[in-house]
Amino acid sequence: MRRPAALILIGLGAFFLALAPLCRFYVAGQVVQAPLDQYQETHLEAQNATYFDQATLKARTGVTMVADNTVRGDVRGNNGNQRIAVWEASTVFFDKAQPDKQVDIQKFRIAFDRRTGALVNCCSVNMDGDSDIQLSGYGLLFPLADVRKRDYTFYDTTTKQALPMKYDGTDKVEGLATYRFVQQVPETKVAKVDYKVPGELLGLGKKSDAETVDRYFSATITVWVDPRTGVPVKHDQKINSTVRTPDGQGRMTVAAADLVTIPADQKKLVDVANDSAFKIAMVRSRVPIGSLALGVLLLLAGAGVGVLGSRRAASAPPAPRRADGKFGAAPEAPAGPPKPPPPPAPPARRR
Repeated sequence: MRRPAALILIGLGAFFLALAPLCRFYVAGQVVQAPLDQYQETHLEAQNATYFDQATLKARTGVTMVADNTVRGDVRGNNGNQRIAVWEASTVFFDKAQPDKQVDIQKFRIAFDRRTGALVNCCSVNMDGDSDIQLSGYGLLFPLADVRKRDYTFYDTTTKQALPMKYDGTDKVEGLATYRFVQQVPETKVAKVDYKVPGELLGLGKKSDAETVDRYFSATITVWVDPRTGVPVKHDQKINSTVRTPDGQGRMTVAAADLVTIPADQKKLVDVANDSAFKIAMVRSRVPIGSLALGVLLLLAGAGVGVLGSRRAASAPPAPRRADGKFGAAPEAPAGPPKPPPPPAPPARRR
């Protein structure tokens, strides 16, 4: 019985040893990737913000500005390519005291490699309807499960240019150790305004004529990222949007705000990062290491059972020799009906 048991243990050990690299190098690659059907809402707020109210043609200052951001995956938009994810995002800016009055709205559509997070140009990507763009670097995500203490190139969706996102140290967000990155977006012309603005609003005097203007944007963007997963858990966006005349003489602030992810959403994003980190650790280290250790133990157990069985067989006394010259117990007589007793002997005759 010991030899079959040893073979079973050795077979199981070999199976778990083979499972360890399979899980680490194949299964992990299938699991550690961005989802196709993503859906996420986050909210940012800015205290003491300023924006130009087009209804009253006056600047509103000291307001609380809110930015509601929604990201959803377009499952059909990846054209059947399971390596590419297509996500659409929209951000609505409004005065918290007047939530029905939008200050601005931005929409974009990006595509990226699900395993690396790097942007790709396909699948009708666009920024506010502009499809004449060339994406490069990273977008909404950092490298998945592989964030390093170095600079990355990130695509800014407002100025439509790839700019460095520089590593700036470590911080804790809701108890989670994160890497902090900072991106400087220089003042850049982003659009030509299709209407004229009164010269008085541009600081050119009450008697000045209305002027054509261009819109400019600049920002300092700080992102706190979970290095285990690449999931951003907090944003701080110091934005400044202005319009100015072509000669630069007239200028007006359209929006100026320091938008920060609200605490409740920071905690929610940290929970998402922790859950993702647990799944990544399971397929990358815990399951492979456990499978490897179990395989080694089963091989050792199988070898031990086999050696013990061999030693017991060698030390057992030899079987006794039978009358027919063979070893082992004499074979039993075949079963059958009982033989009748012999007839009694006849009585002896007298002489």
